[in-house]
Amino acid sequence: MRIMIINGPNLNLLGVREPHIYGTTTLDAVKVSCEEFAKFAGAQLAFHQSNHEGVLVDLIQSARTDADALIINPAAYSFTSIAMFDAMKIFEGPIYEVHISNIHARDELHRHSKLSAAVKAVIAGLGPYGYIVAMQAAFQGAGKLPAGLPPAMRVGPK
Repeated sequence: MRIMIINGPNLNLLGVREPHIYGTTTLDAVKVSCEEFAKFAGAQLAFHQSNHEGVLVDLIQSARTDADALIINPAAYSFTSIAMFDAMKIFEGPIYEVHISNIHARDELHRHSKLSAAVKAVIAGLGPYGYIVAMQAAFQGAGKLPAGLPPAMRVGPK
């Protein structure tokens, strides 16, 4: 399984920027954790971050041939980017949108992601652990979670 994780603007400053909202975990620490989980699950992981909308659109487009599932934290572009929305609609695999904070409990400007209409699921408010939950959801949806995990984690309630 091939997973691509894309991070939007200002996430390169995760751990420094507004720690009262986003915590003190750095994006490098998130990457290491995601790499560890991908290795455990026998998956390939591509992990990206850019502050530039066009670069993010190019990455989303590249996922069409380079990834089976896409995990995206679009950050501020969640609320503004029609270009990213259009690119996401072209991706044929599942897309999981991650937000470190609970955007639904935030101010009006940060409450409604325009991109959510193009994704399979939104994970918000779990902090950096949301990335791991998104990866687990991607593996589970593809039937690729390791067999050694308990059935409750592999298939969920029946």
